[in-house]
Amino acid sequence: MRYLPHTKEDIDQMLAITGHASVDDLFETIPNALKTKAPLDIPEALSEWDLDAHMETLASANIACKNYKCFIGAGSYDHFIPAIVPYLISRSEFATAYTPYQPEVSQGTLQGIYEFQTMITELLGMDIATASHYDCGTALAECALIALRKNKKANKIAVSSLVHPSHRQIINTYITPSGYELVEIPRTEEGLTDTAALAAMDGLAGVAIQSPNFFGNIEDLGAFKAIAEAKDILFITSFTESLAYGLLKNPGSCGADLVAGEGQSLGIAKSFGGPGLGLLAGSKKLMRNLPGRLIGRTKDANGDDGYVLTLATREQHIKRGKASSNICSNNGLNAMIAAMYLATVGKIGIREIAQQNHDNAVYLKEVLEKAGFESVFDAPFFNEFVVKAPKGFSQKRTDLIQSQCIFAGIDLESYYPELKDHYLFCATEKVSKKDMDQLAKEVQ
Repeated sequence: MRYLPHTKEDIDQMLAITGHASVDDLFETIPNALKTKAPLDIPEALSEWDLDAHMETLASANIACKNYKCFIGAGSYDHFIPAIVPYLISRSEFATAYTPYQPEVSQGTLQGIYEFQTMITELLGMDIATASHYDCGTALAECALIALRKNKKANKIAVSSLVHPSHRQIINTYITPSGYELVEIPRTEEGLTDTAALAAMDGLAGVAIQSPNFFGNIEDLGAFKAIAEAKDILFITSFTESLAYGLLKNPGSCGADLVAGEGQSLGIAKSFGGPGLGLLAGSKKLMRNLPGRLIGRTKDANGDDGYVLTLATREQHIKRGKASSNICSNNGLNAMIAAMYLATVGKIGIREIAQQNHDNAVYLKEVLEKAGFESVFDAPFFNEFVVKAPKGFSQKRTDLIQSQCIFAGIDLESYYPELKDHYLFCATEKVSKKDMDQLAKEVQ
């Protein structure tokens, strides 16, 4: 829609109705000390075509993975998206970001979200899933709040130091103002969360473990469940790579009480870092503690299937004091994308794609080791892993972006200062053997 500014006549008519002499009078309640005195430092206005050209110039400074070979994961993964998914989601009846409130006119969207919830529960082995959140970090923070509210005698949540660093920051942002404390569980030399350290901790309301963890290593979730049961606290798991559960045991089978995850891998493009898709699932006993929305299936007056907003535990729907979250919007569009992707590839497809990811990562690690990189951990991993780079790799890595259009891993030093010269590499189904061989050749 074009931007059409108000004419002077339009403004005069509106001011006559509000009873103000000028537009400035609309802001008379703002103290003068808070008003900007100097003119705003903004450039002169551009014509529409000049503005379009300027925006295209700015956009061209970004680099898209479709034009580059991407060996970066760390929470955002470059996967193949079947052509049917963007085609279907572009249809006008699906293009909304919100859960509809009028079931009588929104059956299609409500059914789509219901199917999304159903498939997520099957993927994760849980009883119930919500209608999605902003991203994994916010979903995980909500899980931490649930644990702290359920156990009123404790004010600490134990979080693995191998949970995504950004997600740990989000949890801190959520819980610290309420007087709660995040306690980090250290890692072992094998790149796994230290079970003994967790067992020695007291005063906890819950424990959160990511698997595959930030290093790509697969945690023993069963061992952490046993510790959580012994302490009578909630066991929370998280993940950033949804496709891992095409091969791994799902969190439900490992006894998770709550699961938070990132659904970006399920048909959603990287899009320069967002938006993502926050997945949140739980056991039936925690159903009324889950934030956000739940879509349910029922029968109408004629006995036909119908879909409705069943639970919505936020301020708009229930008493403010009983609301479990201030989550206001559901990533409806991305939830629909994930449902379309899962329905397109199916159970067998998910397993095959996951196997390709794992096999490619194993091959990439092998060729990098032959090129002079050192293996750091022996633990099983999924589609990303940590290696120590040979001398001079940092400059080569920068040069590869410009000369060969290759993104070669992520430097871990900024996240873990003790891991200088260590890099996190990722291989999905989109990188070929030829791509991996080329990378190994370039970094020798």
